[in-house]
This record gives sequence, structure tokens and C-alpha cells, in this order.
Amino acid sequence: MKTIRHILAVAIAVCSIGSAEAATLLERWNTLRAEKPHVRIRDAARQLGVSEAELLSTGIGSTVVRLNEANHGPREIMRRALDLGTVMALTRNDNCVIEVTGTAMRLKPQQDTEQRKADPEREARMLNIAGGYLGGPIDLRFQFPQWKYVFAVSQPMRDGAVSRSLQFFDASGTAVHKLYVKSDAGVPVFEKLMADFRHPRQDARLDLAPASLTPPEKPDSAIDVKEFQQAWRDMSDVHQFNRIVSEFGLTREQALRLAPDGMVQKLDPSAVRGLLQGAAKNGVAIMAFVGNAGVTQIYSGKISKVADAEGWLNVLDPDFNLHLNDDALRSGYVVRRAGVTSVEFFDTDGKLVVTFFGVRQPGKPQPQEWLDLAASLKKA
Repeated sequence: MKTIRHILAVAIAVCSIGSAEAATLLERWNTLRAEKPHVRIRDAARQLGVSEAELLSTGIGSTVVRLNEANHGPREIMRRALDLGTVMALTRNDNCVIEVTGTAMRLKPQQDTEQRKADPEREARMLNIAGGYLGGPIDLRFQFPQWKYVFAVSQPMRDGAVSRSLQFFDASGTAVHKLYVKSDAGVPVFEKLMADFRHPRQDARLDLAPASLTPPEKPDSAIDVKEFQQAWRDMSDVHQFNRIVSEFGLTREQALRLAPDGMVQKLDPSAVRGLLQGAAKNGVAIMAFVGNAGVTQIYSGKISKVADAEGWLNVLDPDFNLHLNDDALRSGYVVRRAGVTSVEFFDTDGKLVVTFFGVRQPGKPQPQEWLDLAASLKKA
């Protein structure tokens, strides 16, 4: 009995310490918000020296409910989120944010099975599909092993409305993806989901892991460049590129640097402005890919309003927003793979920030207006 009492005492003490730390962080967070009312939570977390998940968790018990991550919780929550109807899906990395409003498409199970049997590479890609989100307005490519913590957030707004969202984080507390409810019909679905997945422990303690370190790039001399270039030429589908890069142990930008002659043209980083402004002016339909280690989100369509705001370059359309810290871009490339042309931009750390393609119909070449736009961009 003494041992049990001792264990309970230690547990209570740990909870008290966790609560005290959360209270202290909440006080600091409130002070920062009073000084900077418009500060974004990601920026606030950096200023306070904590992760975004830690900062968000200070709202548990008021505006935040922690959801259960056990038994593939994030994947199952995303499956259930297909019932929310119209949502705004948000994905970001350090220098780019993509926001798309719409309704996610569901997969047809029988059709999905037939496609996977016919194409082993497609089967591998489909392992991270959560019952939908493939094509349509809310177009996502998941890497669920990177997803860890989940919170349901009900935040009162200044106009009296309530913002409801599902927010997902990796093991280090970095945001992976966020879904915002955008219809009245989605509210009861959100409330039911929140109740069904409610974590048994509603406190601010998170067992965070250190952020993953990017492995150093191999020297070019360690790469079989001739074989890599032949593999590039042999690609029959642009989706094979990531596998080839991995097999040769390359970073993505290194792969572009070692590409076969004529496959890659280096751009000035400012070319991203020419791309967005040119697409808006000439009505060129584009695909924008923005991602992090856990998910890639895709927008497909035309854009209209391109503007600078708060030091970022933005697309500000009714159902699509893109926010790009173009000052952080170090390099850009026009890339040709398996007959498909893309434009990619990297930041000062060599990380991929955003990729653009021209919208095309399955089995058909990319439109000439996209190829002309890519060819017109400012070269390095």
C-alpha cells in the first residue's frame, strides 16, 4: 500500500509541475498577445521558445480539447473529417502557407483497389490515403507516420462567431496540417468527432521529441552521376522522381544540380513573382504544391489577385490563398521530367518551399501557355 501511495504522490506532483509550467507559459502568451494583438501562434511560439503544440495546449480546458493519437488516431480523424463538408485546409512549411476552401472528395473503394493492383508504384503511394482527399479542391498527399498530436480548437472570434478547427502536429510539436470548419452543417460533425476521439488526459503535458535533423548532403563525388542521369532519362512518370532521388541518396536540389543536360534551367529566385503575376494576368491554370514532412497540399486552377502584404508575396483569391516569404528563397529551377515541366523554389537552407506545374488533362501534354510562362521566367 505504501508503494501505491508513493506512486500516486509522485504522479500528483508531476501533474502539479506540468500545470504550473503551463500556467507560466499561458501568462507569457497572454502578455505577448497584449503587446502584439495580431501575432500568429507560430511566430509567438518561436518568440517564447516553445513549440506551437505546447503553446496551443495552454488552451486545454477552455478553447482546446486534446484528441487521442493512439490506434492511428490522426488518420482516423482525417477519415471522419470527410464528413465535415466545406472546410478550409491549411498546410505550411517555414516559408510558404497554402489555404484552400472546398469539399474533399471521397475515394471509391472498388476503383481504388483495381488501380492499386494495376500499378505497384501507385499502390505504394496509396498507403497514406485517408479514404479521400485525392483530387478535388482539398487535395492532400499524406505521410501519416509523421503525424502525432491532434487538437480540436473552438476559438471565439471578435464578431461573436466561433472558429472550429482540427490541428495536427508532429512529434516535436510542429504544425503539420489544419482543417477549419466552414459550414453550419459541419458543426455537429465536429462536436461528435471531438467527443469520440477525446483524449483521456486533458492537460498541457506533451511528451515532445527533438526536431529531426536534416542529414548532410553527400558529396557529388560519392554519387554515380552517370547512372542517375540515365535513370532520369528512363522515367516514364514524373511520380518516379522521388524514388530515384532516394535510391541514389540525393537531396532534391542536388538531384537538380546533377540532372542530365537540358533537363534543368536555373532561375533567379525573383522568378516566382513573374510566375504568379504572369499566371494571373494571362489566365494560366497552375498547380501549386506546398508541403512539409507530414503532408503535401495541392491547389489546381487559375488565380487572379497577387499582392504584397506584411513582407510576403500573396495570392488572395476567394477560395485559395498562398502566402510566400519570397525573401527567403535562394534558388529556383525549371525542371523537365518524363515530358512534364515544373518550376521549383528552394530556401536558404536548401529546403523545397513550393513547386508549380501547369494544369493538364490526364494523358495529354501540358498546355502551351504554361510552357511559355515557364520559359519566360528570369534566369539566374
